[in-house]
Amino acid sequence: MNKLLLPALLCCLSASASAIEFKQVLPAESSVTFAYTQMGVPMEGRFGKFTAQLAFDPAKLATAQARLDIALASLDTGVAEADQEAAGKLWFNTAAYPAASFVSSGIKALGGNRYEASGKLSIKGRTLEVVTPVTFSANGARGAFDGAFSIRRLDYKIGEGAWADVSAVANEVQIRFHLVVTAAPGKK
Repeated sequence: MNKLLLPALLCCLSASASAIEFKQVLPAESSVTFAYTQMGVPMEGRFGKFTAQLAFDPAKLATAQARLDIALASLDTGVAEADQEAAGKLWFNTAAYPAASFVSSGIKALGGNRYEASGKLSIKGRTLEVVTPVTFSANGARGAFDGAFSIRRLDYKIGEGAWADVSAVANEVQIRFHLVVTAAPGKK
């Protein structure tokens, strides 16, 4: 009987020893981008500055946490005039609301390195629930989270006044993220 117990115990020990908690986000290798339609033409842009804090151990999803804060003034559409307009009161009003944030409230496994993250997205003083599919791939102590979800910009009062007309700029905006992470030191 001891001959069967020892291999089972070793398997359990090796499984817990291989658990890794990913905590360090590498901003220089990560990105937050967006896609929208303007006058029927697909457009893309990115946010150049953001911070992220997370704690993710695939074996302990109940304790997983994530927070992403985006500096809205770092918006880059590739057109300086559009970037200045987007920072103004009718769009992001970055003087009053300098950051957007996502704070997770839970994550569940969907199988095959796929997850579903839920949380609250706050932009321009409005906070709404969002759910986003996420894939996670790991290679030793490095990993990457990739996901995308859509918002309706008018739900957050992005594009007020004459810009509320969705025939010029579509209401739907897709947010995409790629976060490169490393394991916390000593957490292997």
